[in-house]
Amino acid sequence: MPTSFIELIEAQKRTVSTCSIEEAAGRIADAADLTIIDVREPAEFQGASVPSAVNIPRGFLEFKIAEVCPTADHPILIHCKSGGRAVLAAKTLADMGYSNVKVVDGLIEELLAAIG
Repeated sequence: MPTSFIELIEAQKRTVSTCSIEEAAGRIADAADLTIIDVREPAEFQGASVPSAVNIPRGFLEFKIAEVCPTADHPILIHCKSGGRAVLAAKTLADMGYSNVKVVDGLIEELLAAIG
């Protein structure tokens, strides 16, 4: 039987580093060298986005990541609308050798409210 989307996300979530909404908000406020990547589609990003976030849709991540994170150990915080795409994107980045990636575990609306 094929794996469902939810099962795939849950399995991949166990292989990546995550952080709470509160931790993410603190990292965004404190880290000047942090790259925040929003893997939603451009129309979603234009509707509401985290200040200083870079929009790289999940389907383009492999092609664009070196433009914003030239070193494999650069701190990256990655998010989407609800976490699924971000988890898959973080797994891809890990497979590409990026070692300092965290996924925001929560909804974009929660993150925006937390950063004010």
